[in-house]
Amino acid sequence: MNQVSRTTAAQVSHRSTERTRQSTAASRRTVLIALASNATVAVVKAIGGLMSGSTAMLAEAAHSVADTSNQAFLLVSIALGSREPSPDQPFGYAQMRFLWTFMAAVGMFLAGAVFAIGYGVYELLRQEEQNGFAIAYITLAIAFAAEGASWLRALRQVRDEAREAELPLVRYVRGSRDPNVKMVLFEDTAALVGIFIALAGIVADQLTGSSVFDPAASIAIGLLLVGVAVWMGRDVSHLLIGGAARPEEREVLERAIAEFDEVDRVVELLTMALGPNALLVAARVDLSDSITPGQTEEIAGRIDERLREVVPDVTEVFLDPTRA
Repeated sequence: MNQVSRTTAAQVSHRSTERTRQSTAASRRTVLIALASNATVAVVKAIGGLMSGSTAMLAEAAHSVADTSNQAFLLVSIALGSREPSPDQPFGYAQMRFLWTFMAAVGMFLAGAVFAIGYGVYELLRQEEQNGFAIAYITLAIAFAAEGASWLRALRQVRDEAREAELPLVRYVRGSRDPNVKMVLFEDTAALVGIFIALAGIVADQLTGSSVFDPAASIAIGLLLVGVAVWMGRDVSHLLIGGAARPEEREVLERAIAEFDEVDRVVELLTMALGPNALLVAARVDLSDSITPGQTEEIAGRIDERLREVVPDVTEVFLDPTRA
């Protein structure tokens, strides 16, 4: 690779590193805001649930405790994932963010299945009448304000990232490799839905004089938590075991290689996510018969540079140039 190509490649690599740092810092801020919000809301919901006797409110308190624990996991994952590569871990530690997000999903599943559903069934069988509806409504209003603020923060970051990636919001969320912001967004969305479920159960109990709807709401909240946990676990599990780049990214990468006049054919293109903003690309390409051995390195350098330009998340490139 000539000096100009080396300089340009270094500049592209620097931009990629800076982009990763900015994304990590934004994710850390989002998770910190969510953690502070959920910790506060967990205390408010627990007090409100104990004072009002609402089963659904206590299920929501457990929900917020689980969310707070999950965000603590996410902060740990960001810290561990930011460590520099080492001889034993040459591609870095960014996959830690996938691992700890999976653990957070497991925690959410347990909180939903064990407490919210179990306690809801227990109260449904016990049929104890609740009181203190005013306290429950005030607690839900405070929780909605706090959860809503955290949700808006996560949504704003995801929208900005979707705009930068030039993808529709829903499509970006489904394909994003950043598990931290996605986890916060899903958790806060589930929390807001859970508040409305709890509200519906409390209102129904108050209007009918029954003590069935409130614990039933607790069970519904538990099922909601289980659903979100399964969704997040499945979403991040394929990244844990070496998931590839998004289909549109693979298409762009293959097209970028094929555009070189010196390349006759892209024989094979393999990609793997090394982190939220880190992709490994390995390609085997057939070069034209007219290419001399001395030109191979220069061509490989230009391909490397081009791949990092078209997909900024590309951090590692391995090329196997052959001749047909």
